[in-house]
Amino acid sequence: MNALDKTFSGLRTFASDVAEGFFEITHNSFAMLGLFTVLAVAILGARPDLRNAGEDQLRGWLQERQAALLGMPLQLGAVDRATAANPKELPKAQAAVAYWLSRKYSVAPEPISALVAEAFSLGAKNKLDPTMILAVMAVESSFNPFAQSPIGAQGLMQVMTNVHSDKYQNFGGHFAAFDPVTNLRVGVRVLQECIGKAGSLEGGLRYYVGAANIEDGGYVAKVMAEHSRLLAVAAGRSVPTFTPAAPAPALPSVRPAAPLPVASPSNVEPAQAVADKVAALGDFDTAVPH
Repeated sequence: MNALDKTFSGLRTFASDVAEGFFEITHNSFAMLGLFTVLAVAILGARPDLRNAGEDQLRGWLQERQAALLGMPLQLGAVDRATAANPKELPKAQAAVAYWLSRKYSVAPEPISALVAEAFSLGAKNKLDPTMILAVMAVESSFNPFAQSPIGAQGLMQVMTNVHSDKYQNFGGHFAAFDPVTNLRVGVRVLQECIGKAGSLEGGLRYYVGAANIEDGGYVAKVMAEHSRLLAVAAGRSVPTFTPAAPAPALPSVRPAAPLPVASPSNVEPAQAVADKVAALGDFDTAVPH
């Protein structure tokens, strides 16, 4: 064997030794990695508190990264505070009512859909027509959840928060008056009490608006008219979203005025006489204090 062959043989032996050593190292590394993985899984399985802490840290890191990319805080739970529902997922009658109210009162169909669904649920539980509940809401606030009257009635159903503060305790306090669903629930409860006290729906509406023994200013008529329209909408009938204006009352016929008499030279005062009268009036005004 010449020197060149010996050199090649030595190189092959060296390469073989290196490859074998590398295999041993990687094999041992993968074995160690697998062992660590098994141990980690076993520990996390035995200690769910550690697993939860690790998941929270990872989730927090991911949320911080996303917030940094978006340039605003990440609050995935904010959607839970929204009063909204998909109108397409409502029953046909409820969806028709929601879309009609949305058009008439210029509010988004999603929050109106949530309120319509809640009104139908409350109506079934309290033996009240849900379209009557919605009619009261429409007349009271036009679906403005932050409305307030001069006397302190607040929210969608314009409940007197100070008077009915006890009813808000189950919802965390009087600030819940500005949560649309809470205000709706409290308002339905108040309406139900008013109807029970009056013994009739129309009487209950008068109690509700605070006009039990006085003129209601057309309140009951407005609510009943809106109720009739909503019933028709729920039944699938086409109802305009505007209320036709009442025809203007006919004006009484007016007889033409008699022509003024034409002044004749005989009844025209001389210019000097008129000047004397004006001067006399000036003197009188000057003499009498104002």
